[in-house]
Amino acid sequence: MSELQGKLADTLVFNHIPFPIIIMDKNGFIAWCNQHAERVFQIESEAVKGQLSPYMNPEKAALNKQSWDKLLKTKEPVRFEDVEIEMGDGVKAYTTVVAKSYTADDEQYVMTIYELDETDEDGSPAKELNHLRNGLDDSFMLLYFDQEFLITYANPLFLKLSKWTPKRILGKPVWHMFGDSEEDVQFVDSILSTLRQGNVWNGEAKKVKKDGEIYWVDLTAIPMQLSGDDTYYIFLEKDITANKKAQQHLEEIAFIDPVTGLENRHRLEQVVNEYIEEERHFSFVFLDIDRFYTLRDVSDTDTENELLIEFTKRLRMYFSDSIITRAGLHEFALVTPLSNWFIEGFLHYLKQHPIYLQGTAVPLTISGAITKYPEDQQNFMHLIKASYATIKKVKDRGGSAIAALTSDDHERLNRKAFIEKRLIYALDRKNLQLLYQPQVNLNNGKVERVEALVRWTDSEIGVITPDELIPIAEENGLINEIGSFVVETACRQLKEWQTKDIDLQISINSSIREFRDKDMAKMVLEQLKINDCKASSLMIEITEKFALEAEAERSIMSQMKTLQQEGISFALDDFGTGYASFRYMLMLPISSLKIDQTIIQSITKQEKIQKLINGMIQFGKSLDFQVTAEGVETNEQFELLRAMGCDSLQGYIIGHPMTAADLEKWLN
Repeated sequence: MSELQGKLADTLVFNHIPFPIIIMDKNGFIAWCNQHAERVFQIESEAVKGQLSPYMNPEKAALNKQSWDKLLKTKEPVRFEDVEIEMGDGVKAYTTVVAKSYTADDEQYVMTIYELDETDEDGSPAKELNHLRNGLDDSFMLLYFDQEFLITYANPLFLKLSKWTPKRILGKPVWHMFGDSEEDVQFVDSILSTLRQGNVWNGEAKKVKKDGEIYWVDLTAIPMQLSGDDTYYIFLEKDITANKKAQQHLEEIAFIDPVTGLENRHRLEQVVNEYIEEERHFSFVFLDIDRFYTLRDVSDTDTENELLIEFTKRLRMYFSDSIITRAGLHEFALVTPLSNWFIEGFLHYLKQHPIYLQGTAVPLTISGAITKYPEDQQNFMHLIKASYATIKKVKDRGGSAIAALTSDDHERLNRKAFIEKRLIYALDRKNLQLLYQPQVNLNNGKVERVEALVRWTDSEIGVITPDELIPIAEENGLINEIGSFVVETACRQLKEWQTKDIDLQISINSSIREFRDKDMAKMVLEQLKINDCKASSLMIEITEKFALEAEAERSIMSQMKTLQQEGISFALDDFGTGYASFRYMLMLPISSLKIDQTIIQSITKQEKIQKLINGMIQFGKSLDFQVTAEGVETNEQFELLRAMGCDSLQGYIIGHPMTAADLEKWLN
């Protein structure tokens, strides 16, 4: 390189270009820099030669979403916008870096030009902007997001408070820092909606540290427009947790909701515990105002408070001898000795006494739950959980009803709580296993694919099927751990089958929550690489609900397309039972349809069902999809589906889910 260095040093054009220039070898180590770079960065070319460049290197390129290997193979210059660098005086700056790979003397190099003008003296706009950025970095927790709301930068103040590390936070979606309750999701949605409209958002925000601890910040979220159409977002945050805790402490002492005058949730818990200690029988009634966010969006704060006050008046009038509390923003809880029929009559009372705001009747309805102590649940938290479960069931049916906890609900909730507790134990000791159900290709009669189904047999609970396990895991956040177990186990099984010359594709089921983890695609590809498996030997099955949500989240679509490009195929599972849409079938990388078993099992009952299934098969074929029928159990179903041209079948008539060892015997 010394000969090349000499040529560069003697070439006036390189030292008269008014920007720092650094040339690196193919590994990112400095080979030469011009005089401008020496002055701006206060370095000496010979002293830094052979060192990894701190200003641009493979890791920095990756953080700016550019593969270093791809850069080396690209003939055209590559621009990196808003790259953070540290000047010689220690001041941080943000600049554009232009990188161009080339070959000299049979060696490959990368030339990087930094668009920093030495004329940026004190008082110049650029210098002032850098000072402003550094001041903000020193005073605020600072986060940068790209246009997909993925974190691209987190400053030391944020990392220290939140306990995250750059490796664990960079590239994660904005949701990663907030809770996952319905209110948290709606809150973050409101911030993102404001930013997408080009407006600044400011207010208090509840966030979650790496260890799950809650903290509060005064948040200012700012949309920033780069050159062209690119947009990024900045979060400026000040920790207000101490003030918030002091405020909450005062509210807990007061036990009074300032808007409605009702006792609050803290007092509610205290009352319930007192009643339980006194062994008093009572009904715990939980009421949730339906579509509250819609009602709130069409009104201002004063009108919202008036609505809550008027609703409270009706509660007081109807439940005059009961303890009434405000348990949440739009939630109210009562402790009462009243019977179910009287409690349910509150719906009729609301219709007879409508709420008028500014002369207009508000279309207010409620969903409610009645849980009895001690017949249904025996402590405060279980009363709350049971209430939420019942209200969800009511809302799923359209709302505007008050329902009691049935004996079946009671049994199901107790089982759910026990499963949640035992699942942590099972994951820790890897007590889960995969069973494999074969699919037969009707064109050649061969088994070419098996579906991996997670099974868990607990020593105390017994067998827990995926239909019961997966919804619980999605709710309590353990679905990612289960998903990782399935991917790792399936890939190890593929490797073992390859050594035995068993050529099978494995399909696995995945959830939307797994793909919200930006490392999902990376994890899948790493497992395939570790086990030396072909990507084409893996298929991922997604539901229609997954597809509908994925269509609206670019980061998920991007991960799916990355996996497809590597050779992994996607199938639309349970087709015909969810949110069928032509749009996502075109946008997402789907190559297969699986008709749900509930439809298939009705194929012999009605001619109309047969026409429907035949139409679904032909529809799939028109899009060049492979069509699989699930849940095939009888010869009559088999023959009808074959006559309709269905590509493959899965069901008990073919084979039950079985262990890998049993499947190998079955194949032979």
